[in-house]
Amino acid sequence: MLEDNLKLGVNIDHIAVLREARKINDPDPLMALGICALNGANQITIHLREDRRHIHDEDVRRILETSSLPVNLECSINPEIIDIVCRLRPHRATLVPEKREEVTTEGGLDVKGQYESILNAINKLLENEIEVSLFIDPTHEAVEYSSKLGAQWIELHTGTYANVYAMRHSALPHSHHAIKSLRLSRKELDSRLNRSYEEIVDTANKARMLGLKVAAGHGLNYQNVKPIVEIDTIEELNIGQSIIARAVFTGLATAVSDMKALCQR
Repeated sequence: MLEDNLKLGVNIDHIAVLREARKINDPDPLMALGICALNGANQITIHLREDRRHIHDEDVRRILETSSLPVNLECSINPEIIDIVCRLRPHRATLVPEKREEVTTEGGLDVKGQYESILNAINKLLENEIEVSLFIDPTHEAVEYSSKLGAQWIELHTGTYANVYAMRHSALPHSHHAIKSLRLSRKELDSRLNRSYEEIVDTANKARMLGLKVAAGHGLNYQNVKPIVEIDTIEELNIGQSIIARAVFTGLATAVSDMKALCQR
């Protein structure tokens, strides 16, 4: 039986993106905490990137000191970043891949190829009593390596699903990286959409069998989230850009509560 309440982590990075557009102190991501908590969010998610393009170290410190909700801090496996995370002590650290040239995270961790580096990061985080999640592509291999590495959570990268869903329903991809696929027929898009969705379902089931807790995120929005919500082995979604984008027009309280309503099974 499906649980009624799927947890919603609200990623507030894009508030800082707006602030950094003018390199000033407004809007302050800290102001989002109470609004998110009052309107159904279960967690605050932020990403401390190596290039500090949006969230800064001081943002993390202030958010951790102030938030009434658990804070999920996304970060790379760079040892200097891991040292900062261990010092700041968030509720959870989600390890993600990073490239300086990317607009946003483009895929999951290479848990096989970077096994030792990831293991070192995980061990240090666990020593500091920080819960660990790995952001991975929805494959059995990635899940199996995540289990071997000793992570408590995985977060499944839903970007491929989001891209194909957008192309199938609006002829526009979620990501510019998918532009070259616009020539696909509707039948081909249906096949790709079904395949990408089933990969998420299958991988989530595998992860639960191995004792991992399962989250999902990347590219999820008000149009494509409902099929993901219905996967009962997923217990948490982390969603940011679409919520902050809607907040421009509706206000943050409504944007969060509308997404939370979609998370009801």
